[in-house]
Amino acid sequence: MLVSCFAYQDGKRIAEIQADDISNYISRPECFVWVALKDPGPGELAAMQHEFSLHELAVEDARHGHQRPKIEEYEDSLFVVMHMIEIADGDLKVGEVDIFAGPNYILSVRSGAEKGFRDVRARCEREPALLRHGSGFVLYALMDAVVDRYFPVIDALETELERLEERMFGGGSSRANIEDMYELKQKLMHLKHAVSPLVEGVGKLFGGRVPQLCVDSQKYYRDVYDHLSRLNQTIDSLRDMVTTALSVNLSLITVQENETTKRLAGCAALVAVPTLIAGIYGMNFRHMPELDWIFGYPLAIGSMLGIDAYLFYRFRKAGWL
Repeated sequence: MLVSCFAYQDGKRIAEIQADDISNYISRPECFVWVALKDPGPGELAAMQHEFSLHELAVEDARHGHQRPKIEEYEDSLFVVMHMIEIADGDLKVGEVDIFAGPNYILSVRSGAEKGFRDVRARCEREPALLRHGSGFVLYALMDAVVDRYFPVIDALETELERLEERMFGGGSSRANIEDMYELKQKLMHLKHAVSPLVEGVGKLFGGRVPQLCVDSQKYYRDVYDHLSRLNQTIDSLRDMVTTALSVNLSLITVQENETTKRLAGCAALVAVPTLIAGIYGMNFRHMPELDWIFGYPLAIGSMLGIDAYLFYRFRKAGWL
């Protein structure tokens, strides 16, 4: 559906227009149109393609969705795909925003994401001196907003990792810890897939052969690049920490199993000594020591208890029991 459609000139909003009036405004010099769509149907995309002369390959990508984040240049226009990641009930919800940017238009197509860009529009309208740069600055503002929304997600995942580490060393269920850590690693992978492909693409918007659309806003795209680089490094660090935590958790399981094995071995030794002595005296031989001695039975029992007491003392001192 059509969320909003506004026309701007000389850094100021001049009108809220209908889709049918777009062609009347983009033909004016120094004027551009900012359109926002949410989960559009094929007919709406086709209408925008006709109004803005969008490239058919870019429209096809926007129609099908589920694209890898990227920045593509089509003659004098840009097509940007970004993932919008939101946290809902502890899970990551991944949406997509496709941005078409040309000299006299900016079109955002949001799919599978609830939070829109009303705050971005308000920010741009508060800065008419920057909005005079046209659609190039609006493209920066949209990209910057999406990238900034990754930071709360990173903070939430860092907090989740700290909680898992506390639970791991606090004696929580080892299986549950491994499952939660693997789930956290999957979340980091989703975030990595959203951030990493954009680093190289945004780098081309402020250095080298910069598209004409972005010439007046290069320093702002450099700021987006810095944020993406920091996010990318943080994600890599968190993934390494999760991998280390998984290894530590498995090591703790091994140590716990070794402790259990030692206890079982100690208990088996305490049982083995009386079993050995009782087994010897249980054999059906006529001539055996102390069979006819009145103190033979108490001596055998005492020997069992004494040896077991000594073994218990030694095992306890060694930490086996």
